[in-house]
Amino acid sequence: MAPTPLTRQTAARIVDHIRERRVPPGTRLVERTLAEQLRVSRSPVRSALRLLADDGVVGVAGTGGYTVLRTADELPPARPDADADYTERLYLRIAADRLDGRLADRVTENALARDYNLTSGQLTRILRRISAEGWIERLPGYGWEFQPMLTSQKSYEDSYRFRLVVEPAALLEPDFALDREAVEKVREQQRRLVDGEIWTIGNAELFDLNSTFHETILECSGNTFFIDALKRIDRLRRLIEYRRSLARDRAIVRCREHVEIADLLLAGRRAEASDAMRRHLGTVSAEKVTVDHETDG
Repeated sequence: MAPTPLTRQTAARIVDHIRERRVPPGTRLVERTLAEQLRVSRSPVRSALRLLADDGVVGVAGTGGYTVLRTADELPPARPDADADYTERLYLRIAADRLDGRLADRVTENALARDYNLTSGQLTRILRRISAEGWIERLPGYGWEFQPMLTSQKSYEDSYRFRLVVEPAALLEPDFALDREAVEKVREQQRRLVDGEIWTIGNAELFDLNSTFHETILECSGNTFFIDALKRIDRLRRLIEYRRSLARDRAIVRCREHVEIADLLLAGRRAEASDAMRRHLGTVSAEKVTVDHETDG
């Protein structure tokens, strides 16, 4: 699996830390200390150190953990991370242009490469990502076709009203069966956001984490109609959500609510979790229908 934008960003910050402080080779890097200095949780630091080990910047210590292998002057340039950031910006630009109607329903790879000044590798990565997210499909033979998305204010508001009906009810379904492992996993993802990761990731990754939380909870309902409906809505609202992402100081409150809902479910308090889900969706929908700004990706 390719490193996430957060992992790449954290790795670049660790390299900057080594370079700026001229940390000598052989120095042991402590995950907890790095996490505190970079204001992130230990999980992205751990992933970043593994990535840097693959690049030969750090090495595995005999007693566990990692040590610096290169001097400050021997550290690699930031080009790979810069390329990833550039590709991310172009991905968001394509999303914005599609949402604004500046891209036709059907496009060719040559046209996309020309209009967005993309290399072949960048274009391949972006199209693979968009296809996996479900808002473009390859045409037989030649070209690509964008799939329908929510674009109007009314359709966006309608999607939240639908979710307000379905998601709290799903937690009270008679066939509800808690997938404890899956819920604990998404709870941990939300806890890491609350602990600091939310300040370092872009709107696209934040949308993925939050939609995964809601879909995981709904899958426990055992109602395939509820599950399929929410997944379809999430695909349709992806692009408009990039623009309506909450400011991080407000979004972190909603992530805390996610943790609360997960905790209630894990404690077997489904009725309270349903009420908490209703309050959460009601609040976030009221906030987001007033948000209409470009993503800061």
